[in-house]
Amino acid sequence: MHHLVMGITAHVDSGKTTLAEAMLYKAGEIRKLGRVDHGDAFLDSDAMERARGITIFSHQAQMRLGDTEITLLDTPGHVDFSAETERVMQVLDAAVLVISGTDGVQSHTETLWKLLEHYEVPVFLFVNKMDLNGAEREQVLAELQSRLGEGCLDFSDVTDPAFLEAAAMCEEPLMEEFLENGEISTDALRRSIARRKLFPCYFGSALKLEGVTEFLQGLECYTTPPSYGDAFAARVFKISSDEKGSRLTHLKITGGALHVRDAISYTTESGTVCTEKVSQIRCYSGTKFQTVETIPAGAVCTVTGLSRTFCGQGLGASENSTHPVLEPVMSYALQFPAGTNLHAALQKLLPLEEEEPSLHLVWNESLQEVQVQLMGAVQKEILEQRIAQRFDLSVTFGSGRIAYRETIRRPVEGVGHYEPLRHYAEVHLLLEPLPQGSGLQFAADCREDTLDKNWQNLVLTHLAEKIHVGVLTGSPITDMRITLRAGKAHVKHTEGGDFRQATYRAVRNGLRKAESVLLEPWYAYTLEVPQDCVGRAMADIQQCGGTFQPPETKGDTAVLRGKAPVAGLQDYYTAVTNYTHGKGRLFCTQAGYAPCENSAEIIDAIGYDCDGDVENSADSVFCGNGAAYVVRWDEVEQHMHLPSCLEAPKEAPPESAAPAPSAVRRYGGSLEEDQELMAIFERTYGKVERALNRSFRGTAELEQMSATFSEIAPQQRGEEYLLVDGYNIIFAWDELKTLAQESLDTARSRLIRILCNYQGYRKCHLILVFDAYRVNGVQREIEHVHDIDVVYTKAAETADSYIEKTTRTLCREHRVRVATSDGMEQLIILGNGAYRISAEEFRQEVKQTEQAIRTYLDSADAKSEISEIRVRH
Repeated sequence: MHHLVMGITAHVDSGKTTLAEAMLYKAGEIRKLGRVDHGDAFLDSDAMERARGITIFSHQAQMRLGDTEITLLDTPGHVDFSAETERVMQVLDAAVLVISGTDGVQSHTETLWKLLEHYEVPVFLFVNKMDLNGAEREQVLAELQSRLGEGCLDFSDVTDPAFLEAAAMCEEPLMEEFLENGEISTDALRRSIARRKLFPCYFGSALKLEGVTEFLQGLECYTTPPSYGDAFAARVFKISSDEKGSRLTHLKITGGALHVRDAISYTTESGTVCTEKVSQIRCYSGTKFQTVETIPAGAVCTVTGLSRTFCGQGLGASENSTHPVLEPVMSYALQFPAGTNLHAALQKLLPLEEEEPSLHLVWNESLQEVQVQLMGAVQKEILEQRIAQRFDLSVTFGSGRIAYRETIRRPVEGVGHYEPLRHYAEVHLLLEPLPQGSGLQFAADCREDTLDKNWQNLVLTHLAEKIHVGVLTGSPITDMRITLRAGKAHVKHTEGGDFRQATYRAVRNGLRKAESVLLEPWYAYTLEVPQDCVGRAMADIQQCGGTFQPPETKGDTAVLRGKAPVAGLQDYYTAVTNYTHGKGRLFCTQAGYAPCENSAEIIDAIGYDCDGDVENSADSVFCGNGAAYVVRWDEVEQHMHLPSCLEAPKEAPPESAAPAPSAVRRYGGSLEEDQELMAIFERTYGKVERALNRSFRGTAELEQMSATFSEIAPQQRGEEYLLVDGYNIIFAWDELKTLAQESLDTARSRLIRILCNYQGYRKCHLILVFDAYRVNGVQREIEHVHDIDVVYTKAAETADSYIEKTTRTLCREHRVRVATSDGMEQLIILGNGAYRISAEEFRQEVKQTEQAIRTYLDSADAKSEISEIRVRH
């Protein structure tokens, strides 16, 4: 018996729950069809769901298709509850995306599609309501292909030549099989679906059970249950409580098996290690459940006995999930009746945050209020009801405030020192900005002889356990990589809590010194208004700082799509209703964060005092004369015990001294940068001994590497090796990056051909390294292609780690260069004794080599040699 976890999701009112009901009925799991509008749907079991006719919480049901046991997870469709939908996506093996045949692809549909792409979930589409007027199969399919992906194909007849041709265009393996056999096997289609190259589309009416049987047959035929390891692993995707108040942990088993009374050790959100026994394992279907003794890998279950688990947590061999994509954009103050103990009320409400982490319930010390973050008005109404029913507390909400974020513009070092009497810890962090939407990333790049591994892990735990706030408005920071670069402990006096204090202060210290940027949330919107109102709508969008695409026409309705700041669209729905006399509709979904245009105005209005925030201090604590004293953030560098992990920038030379931008001088510049980077490296990690016969010897040797490479001198000091980070180059060269967007295989093959020509002319030893993409086992794979070695690293081995080890070995006897634009990798290979060349510099080398080859082929000597070869053959 195979196990498959399948989610069902859609834009609200597309018929998602109705389809789930029809699937369970056709599969023989329920005897009677319920209806959402009648309040008796099998999966909408909560009273608030039945009253409103929408799904608020995720629910599960069991069904069997052939020899596959499927856990069907029904998710909310309303945008206000999309965070719950995202959490479910992290445990899915496949997903069903329901599309309304009359409405087509809506704004929230695209958000769901991007989430499924982010979590790499294979998708089956069911176009519902095809029995209604206005639902046209060809029109909907064309919209799916244009707005979601060309791989969306009608699977109603997989033997049709038109289908086979369209499928073959979606992926090279399908094209090869189609050209060779004139058909495409079911196995090949199944593999392409699993790789998210094909997205089967089915059409019907869930309410009338039309097309549901064919859809179930498609799911049975084309789904691929994953394989799992023997070691226990699980992922928590939901926390809830039953009618008796017992805490329930919903999880998917992703390895091994789970047994009743198994002891599970895990790290809580606060960083402490906890060991607890599973007291009960439940398998839910609707509101009913069965208790079992064992649950196998691939299945979903609910357990009791675990008191400190959290959503997104990895248990056993599984890692914690990544930072969620969707976050609330509005913050509200909870208002309680007069005389309420606010701290006690907050403690009572904290279980709600366990169940819905995006609420971010916090106590704001400066405003003396409990704050909560919400997605929208419907969630606010639901939360008010839940608090009243569950905790017997009457609450209202203050006016909403925009949930801002902060980031930094340039890299900066943050230092935290904590040394009260008999305590000691110092932490140096590198804070670097990341592209918008990257969230927070934490890493360690610190030698173990400087700071033991256990202390490094502790620092990373402290970085992740807290919401770090910025210095402009006190809003959470984002789009940043924080790297532990150095640290120091004391043999006798250091305790775990010391590094918590030093880490928090180091983050804050870096933010205090950095150039901070205020970010505001944006919406992607779809605005539908009558034709005579489109001018007013466009003017409103421009006034609020938004953008829009050219209007689309649907009968008497104009449709505007674009993006705008949340602050501008916050109350715009009411305005649309008024000036269109109820005929207009506005749909908004999150579109991430962007720099705030009126940041100074916002910062003044919020009035955050960063130095007065004693909970987030940027100062450090030192010890002298037997007593502790506080050092201000801007004076810490004068007292810190470790050297800075950043090098002060050198003054730029006068413009008159700047050399001509020839290829030779560009490369010479990179060598000078290498020497500067090496100086930084050696100050941080110690002297690196390098044999003279492995170093470039200055101008004389640089001049030998002429811009055209037409007269390359023989290697005089050991053979030259060139290691190329394949994927780094592919995504750095525009022509290859464009190819990779269509087919990564094509881009990879193109790069191999380019480097074969390059190596044939340069006569160096060239090693092209790709991260493992087809190696499932533990063995590394090496191919020899026209005198270059193409290395596919083994599973769990990155190209960076392979290159690091290889340069360390080769540099003992040879001159080694590495082509990569990975900054961290460049620093490491310098320490190994190799030279680096950036992706852009390498591209120039390759182009110059290709030009030299063309020049040679056009020469008389080359033509004579080619003629002689033809005569001999």
